[in-house]
Amino acid sequence: MKIRTPLTVITGPLGSGKTTLLRHILEKFPKKIAILMNEFGEIAIDAKIIQGKNVQMADLGGGCVCCSLLGEFEAAVNEIIDTVDPDRIVVETTGVAEPDALVFDIQESLTKVRLDGVITVIDADAMVKYPSLGHTTRLQIEAADIILLNKTDLVSKSELLAIEKKLLAINEIASIVYAVRGQVDPELLFGIGRERVQAPPQHIHQPEFESFSYKSPATFNRQCFEEFVNSLQTDIYRAKGFVRFPEGIYLFNFVSGRWDLEPFVQEATELVFIGKNLSEIKVEIINKLKLCEQ
Repeated sequence: MKIRTPLTVITGPLGSGKTTLLRHILEKFPKKIAILMNEFGEIAIDAKIIQGKNVQMADLGGGCVCCSLLGEFEAAVNEIIDTVDPDRIVVETTGVAEPDALVFDIQESLTKVRLDGVITVIDADAMVKYPSLGHTTRLQIEAADIILLNKTDLVSKSELLAIEKKLLAINEIASIVYAVRGQVDPELLFGIGRERVQAPPQHIHQPEFESFSYKSPATFNRQCFEEFVNSLQTDIYRAKGFVRFPEGIYLFNFVSGRWDLEPFVQEATELVFIGKNLSEIKVEIINKLKLCEQ
């Protein structure tokens, strides 16, 4: 009988650092890993970031893997095992995914894999700035075998202790691992051998965020773009993508007012904005972006 392929789920809120962690794992972990991702938004930004690595990946497209894409998810997992035969499968969910339905589906329907563990990535700085946790974030914490408390360099020691206490009040059996920019030994995340049985989910997923995308072949004025980013309203919780400046293409990441730009190989400007009440400010944002085009 063929040994079932271990599968690890990486989940966590928008902008917590899931893709950064995944990039680190791919650089440091020597075995053959197959990646399954799904994106929230019309452009698969994170998938394009990962595609530069030597991995096998199926991009499930926009939506929530815990709900509407379960059928596609099962087919993608089985196809990867049949065609790639990886040593391990890692599933990165979208930041708005509720992992309980996904975990239940894995344990009940996927006979070729065994669920090794659920890793929930939490942004320590966001926990301080936004202490009120949403329904989805709570479910992500509850599902965790390991909570990777990321961006710990942005908060004080006393704040870290308060965050840890809050997390353990939600999930007292999870191990908490500190990290900066997702830098952690991958061996800590694999080989968990999850034994908990997930009960059938009773809730109906209610999306908490909206998204829209912006594409342009134009080159952007960098100063104008940076001024635009600094002016983004608090309704924009997450933005990501690629921006073309005269000096080249950059990977853009924005989370809760923090942002950075990193040189990246890509063809054109593609941006995704995620937040609340975006239908009211979408036109304004697009008009500001167009003003930055040269």
